[in-house]
Amino acid sequence: MTETKEYQAMIRVRMGENDAHYAGSLVAGAKMLELFGDVATELLIARDGDEGLFAGYSSIEFKAPVYAGDYIEAKGKIVREGKSSREMAFEAHKVIAPARGENLSDSAAEILEVPILVCRATGTCVTPKEKQRHG
Repeated sequence: MTETKEYQAMIRVRMGENDAHYAGSLVAGAKMLELFGDVATELLIARDGDEGLFAGYSSIEFKAPVYAGDYIEAKGKIVREGKSSREMAFEAHKVIAPARGENLSDSAAEILEVPILVCRATGTCVTPKEKQRHG
């Protein structure tokens, strides 16, 4: 693999009650991987003009819990590429969280001054040579 032109992508999503999988409105870590998959798809479209395929993760680290009501910003970039493979690095940060307190409404929320890293991963995607439209 060789170093590549810089391709980056980002999405921001609010986790809803439908994303909560465990007690206490805890969101499953797999949801972060789903977001990384969407980021990877955008990166492959920008790089190759095709959605490509996610071949696998080489590392995944869950760093902090995510709850319904949290806003998650998922970012990724292509860090290396081969003829058809694209190695990518991803991070997801909590950027907004529900505000909790005695005199606060159920809809109170706050933008976090310092985003919280909730997940980090690296993985490889593949765009078959015959499907690559960009050079």
